[in-house]
Amino acid sequence: MTLPSATHGLSGATSYTVLAGGADFRHELTIKRSRFITVLRRVETESAARELVTELRREFYDARHHCSALVIGFSRGLQRSHDDGEPSGTAGAPMLDALLKRQTRPGGPTAESRTDLSDVCAVVVRYFGGVLLGAGGLVRAYSESVSAALALAPLVRRQRLRLFTVAVPHGDAGRLEHELRNAGFTLTGNSYDAVATHLGLALDDDGAVIAAAVDRLAALTAGRFTLAEAGADQDGTIWIDAPIPPAQLHIPAVQ
Repeated sequence: MTLPSATHGLSGATSYTVLAGGADFRHELTIKRSRFITVLRRVETESAARELVTELRREFYDARHHCSALVIGFSRGLQRSHDDGEPSGTAGAPMLDALLKRQTRPGGPTAESRTDLSDVCAVVVRYFGGVLLGAGGLVRAYSESVSAALALAPLVRRQRLRLFTVAVPHGDAGRLEHELRNAGFTLTGNSYDAVATHLGLALDDDGAVIAAAVDRLAALTAGRFTLAEAGADQDGTIWIDAPIPPAQLHIPAVQ
């Protein structure tokens, strides 16, 4: 079979970091008597981010400022920020900077640091405490508010998987499915026709992983069965949430 080429780098990422699904995450700081209430929500569209701002304006109707920043898309191509009455550049921009620079995997001797958080909207609601912070103080306060919330918020990996099928005679399907599970493959369900069971598989959208899977399947079946590409969308991939650190498909070496 011809292996699909995986894309790498931020513009063609095969995985990135998002907030875990569920309720909004909230965190509050008090800085020189001003209250900074940060709300984080996972969003996939700019309209969803605007809905969050609208909701918080309604909930915190007596607050002076509802500043916001958002990053959306696996390439982080959509970025917005809004100062909402604070001096220009002192609220939305530092909030956005905190989102973009959030380190989702620390660097080390054998790994590069990762800053790939996306699909998130941050809103900081400020209740003025009577003490002027100045431009520099506001920048630090809004940046710290978002950074402190992100440090505690639950995060997961948004991971792109490529979909495949393996067509096997009905009589061999149960045995091969069991062997594939034991070998570390992710199975996505079966379909059937008159002559074969089509075992569904999902692999990391990475050329090396797919090549290893081809070799492992050949070893398990003495070359009788092969992977065929299949998909839920036009390019044959799906996105799933995975724990951090991301669970990589492990395909044991052929003995």
